[in-house]
Amino acid sequence: MEYFSLSNQVRIPKLGLGTSHSGGYSHEAAVYALKTCGYELIDTAKRYGNEGLLSKAIAESQRNREDLFLTSKLWPSDYGKSTTKSALLGSLKRLSVDYLDLYLLHWPLVPGWCSNPKQLLEETWRELELLYDEGLCRAVGVSNYTEDDLIEMMNYASIVPHVNQSEFHVLNRSPSLLQFCQDNDIQFEGYCPLGKGTFIKIPAVNEIAQQYGKTPAQILLRWSIQSGVVTIPKSTNCQRLRENIDVLDFSLADRHMAVLDAMHVGRCLKNREGMQEKLDNDLPDGYKLGL
Repeated sequence: MEYFSLSNQVRIPKLGLGTSHSGGYSHEAAVYALKTCGYELIDTAKRYGNEGLLSKAIAESQRNREDLFLTSKLWPSDYGKSTTKSALLGSLKRLSVDYLDLYLLHWPLVPGWCSNPKQLLEETWRELELLYDEGLCRAVGVSNYTEDDLIEMMNYASIVPHVNQSEFHVLNRSPSLLQFCQDNDIQFEGYCPLGKGTFIKIPAVNEIAQQYGKTPAQILLRWSIQSGVVTIPKSTNCQRLRENIDVLDFSLADRHMAVLDAMHVGRCLKNREGMQEKLDNDLPDGYKLGL
């Protein structure tokens, strides 16, 4: 495995296993990823409803805790002074671990009932800083934050987020946000690198893949890593899980990186307004798992 170093010198794997609940959960695939493929980074969240399932997969894989990099996220309905720590402790209990490697604010959004969103976000981040100081998480960060969100946050943060996890793929590489994170020593972590499987059909990606003897998915993941971004593809297919992690044995030439860079059109697959609606509707954790 290869790693990036966070601003506090904690090492984060360049590629990990995304487990977002959309598309379901496969115990067989999770065990295979850990035990056979050697995945180290697991990205989950209370919202996904699969922390307890992943605990069982980790136990069955017989992987040592210290060899894994576990990320979870705090859902906005748990934001606040009195609820942040209990939410983290809940994630630890469900994952059957004593600490997280990375804990993120899931969105820069708050429930509709909140009368002072700015104050709630500030109080919650300060709670994460305390949890970091306690050693309950080795790094803290945010998810789905824009450049403006980060600028606002840095007015009150004592600890600059170690990570910003956001949508990142060839059709939306967010050049300004990526540059801002790099300038402020915030590690960018990208989800939806394959566009939910649709981007592997792009002709130019396939042409590049043929030149390297790789699959289109491997080209897209390698491009993310060479862009300085941690990438967390998700799959419940064992063959694809193996394929996804086999991207560390080659590099893309500058001319091919330029071709992929030029595909950016600012296309977002996630809608911030739609997420606010889901938050306000108070849907249950793991509602898409279908278990």
